[in-house]
This record gives sequence, structure tokens and C-alpha cells, in this order.
Amino acid sequence: MLIRTTVNGIARAVDVYPSASLLTLLREELGLVGSKNACEQGECGSCSVWLDGEVVNACLVPAVQAEGRAVRTVASLGNGALHPVQEAFLAAGAVQCGYCTPGMVVAATDLLERDPDPSEATIREALAGNLCRCTGYQKIVAAVRLAAEAAR
Repeated sequence: MLIRTTVNGIARAVDVYPSASLLTLLREELGLVGSKNACEQGECGSCSVWLDGEVVNACLVPAVQAEGRAVRTVASLGNGALHPVQEAFLAAGAVQCGYCTPGMVVAATDLLERDPDPSEATIREALAGNLCRCTGYQKIVAAVRLAAEAAR
């Protein structure tokens, strides 16, 4: 099945199986491996991307739903350099194994694009759909706060 979509600002035409997920389209067909394949059940958030500006779990979205729509992945951030949220994650030590990091960065970036000065409760709520088994979340929350401060 031919899917025409825009991914990270580039128009794409991709031939995929009708049952393929958006995550499969991104990783296997386009080679965009930033979004991770962890649970395939929409529970962990490691595959988070924007679909027409809304954060979704790419593992749950059928690729056919990307037809005529805009997809933005973690790879769209930074334009060849680190995005301020990515820099903050490094500075705060919020990156350990790195598996959850792309989804956390997408969720954090989405939050800061909507609310440039979020409270800790708002940060935790925005990250609630993303699971991390390494950090205990304190450093991740600190990274989002650091990114918000840097943006101000």
C-alpha cells in the first residue's frame, strides 16, 4: 500500500503492508530509528512522535493513518545540533540507557512548546505516558526544568 506523508518536513511516498504501524514505516522503511520499538502496546512512550502536531505512540498508529498528514520525529529536533531539550537532558544526567530518551524528549519538547514555564506537577503529568526504568524520573524532571529555564 502506498502511503504519501510528510516526515520531518520532507514529502515521502512509502510502500508498506496494510497492517504496518507508523513505527514500522519510520524505522524499517525510512531508516528513522530515533523512535524506539519497546513494548508495541502503547505503554512505554519510547516510540512517541508528532502526528499533525499531536504526540502519539507510533506503535499504535496504523501507517495508513499517516496518509496526507505530517509526521515529526525526534530526528527533526536541533537541525544538526542538539535541541535545547536534548542539551538539558545531557546536562542534568537524565540519559542513562537511552531507550526512553527519544520519547521523553518528544514529550518534554511538546510540553515546553505549549507551556514554557511548567510546574513540576505539569511536567510529571506531561511525561506520564513515558516509562523509564533507569533514572527514577528526578533527573528527567530536572532536565525539563533546565530546558524551560534556558528558553526563558
